[in-house]
Amino acid sequence: MISYKTGLDFSKRQDQEDKLAHYRSKFHIPKDNNGKEWLYFTGNSLGLQPKSTQTYIQQELNDWANLGVEGHFEAKNPWLPYHEFLTESMAKIVGAKPIEVVVMNTLTTNLHLLMVSFYQPTKTKYKIVIESDAFPSDRYAVQTQLEFHGFNAKDGIVEWKPRENEELLNIEDLEHILNEQGDEIALLLIGGVNYYTGQYLDLKRIAKIGHAKNCMVGIDLAHGAGNIKPELHDSGVDFAAWCTYKYLNSGPGSLAGLFVHEKHAYNKNLKRFAGWWSHNKDTRFNMRQQLDVMPGAEGWQLSNPPILSMAAIKASLDMFNEVGMDALREKSEKLTGYFEFLINQLNNQKIKIITPKNPKERGCQLSIQVQNADKSLHHKLTEANIITDWREPDVIRCAPTPLYNTYQDVFNMVEKLKDILN
Repeated sequence: MISYKTGLDFSKRQDQEDKLAHYRSKFHIPKDNNGKEWLYFTGNSLGLQPKSTQTYIQQELNDWANLGVEGHFEAKNPWLPYHEFLTESMAKIVGAKPIEVVVMNTLTTNLHLLMVSFYQPTKTKYKIVIESDAFPSDRYAVQTQLEFHGFNAKDGIVEWKPRENEELLNIEDLEHILNEQGDEIALLLIGGVNYYTGQYLDLKRIAKIGHAKNCMVGIDLAHGAGNIKPELHDSGVDFAAWCTYKYLNSGPGSLAGLFVHEKHAYNKNLKRFAGWWSHNKDTRFNMRQQLDVMPGAEGWQLSNPPILSMAAIKASLDMFNEVGMDALREKSEKLTGYFEFLINQLNNQKIKIITPKNPKERGCQLSIQVQNADKSLHHKLTEANIITDWREPDVIRCAPTPLYNTYQDVFNMVEKLKDILN
């Protein structure tokens, strides 16, 4: 365990000893009108652009210009199998086997496609468990799935809530819900890292709790992929989905990832919405074949992929492959621990961190709860070129991201926060 200290010299020394420090120079860091770099702490919302991204996209633009349709086969990175170039790297990031992962669509689209297969309600077993403060998109997806199947969402949504006067979820309370209502619950759809508090939940235990009552278990990893090590295969969850534009730095609105556990890989009887790209790639171009669903996660694809978005993802994944999640997690825990230490040193009653203290129960996001919040503290940080984000009703989310944030970034941010609070 690192022994943190106050003072600028400590932060500078940590940066000098940081094995990942040189990766910062591989990113575009936004600057103010005077050319001074922002302090950027919103990788949890939109990751910064790798400098290599432009080259990766330009390669595809060049091949499109020079080859036209032949780029599907003749491009430097042929477009027809392009998604396959991403699979192995993405599988490593989420702790999965390549057969369990594919990059496609966007996050909520993928959740709906997965629920077609894994939410199979009956008249008596139809309810869906979500966190009480689930990300709105998850709630809307679950609500409309229930209504699509003819159920009342008010009855069908079961909320896993924090205890009174607490912000964090307790796994024993989920066990209690399943013990009480398990015979009526068909699906658990849980955010692996809660967007608001930054709490990283025990996926393996959630899967075990759900499966004990014959429920399917799905995970939204929007705030987890590239941040924590979810070890999806070993966790035993049935499915998961995530976006790539936060910690995976793939650009605004870029494609998402999807995981389906290997135990479902060869089950062609699962209901699904299919498209051309779901079909066996060996006979796909015969055109008049009956649907022959591909095994594994690829069988949930619909259409040929948007190459320019995938090129941006490839640029980022190549960097992740080079660094590895072990090194990223090691720095993340140190960097976030330092951030937490400095905030606690402020000893200011106006703010408190609601993210779990245990580094194993959080990623690199710290959620700072503001007393009597009116968003003014967040506005003042923004005016000082410190980019965080605000989540109603009273939280400033800050994510010192290990690929491009430094210890000195953290020190400077907390010094400015201290000035503003005083």
